[in-house]
Amino acid sequence: MKTIVIRECSDLEVNSIYEMDLRNFNPKDCKGCWNCWIKTPGKCVHKDLNDFYRFYLEADKVIIFSEVKNGFISGKIKTLLDRLIPHFLPYMDVSGDGFNHQPRYDKYPDIEFYYQGDFHSEKGREILKDYIIRTFTQFRSKKVSFKKIKDYRGEKYENTNY
Repeated sequence: MKTIVIRECSDLEVNSIYEMDLRNFNPKDCKGCWNCWIKTPGKCVHKDLNDFYRFYLEADKVIIFSEVKNGFISGKIKTLLDRLIPHFLPYMDVSGDGFNHQPRYDKYPDIEFYYQGDFHSEKGREILKDYIIRTFTQFRSKKVSFKKIKDYRGEKYENTNY
């Protein structure tokens, strides 16, 4: 199984083919130029995530270790989510769960989202959980989980292709 890690906190060890440590990297913000759909389909004008994009699409699973502050994800994680839009077509499908961008590729990774931080209420936690699940469902991930970092159990396996 090919796994990549997006890390904003925690030093838990994960056997992965790629790791992005957001403690030491600031992805550029989406410009909203739509070039990724119009001028250079599937490619962002910023080049800072090119390696990440390739590994993201090759991955079977993405593990995200995220900080939660004031009941929501950080700006860095939000930027990363915004910058995933080139992986989809500008056309929409209408389904029972709303409008979704059509996929550009045949396969998208499953998501394990682990958070560190507190919420003011259980309702606040549910709002973020719904946001994460909805976002990655729209991003065509078949399995999405949302758990506290302390609930991370890890898996022992080898990525044999790298």
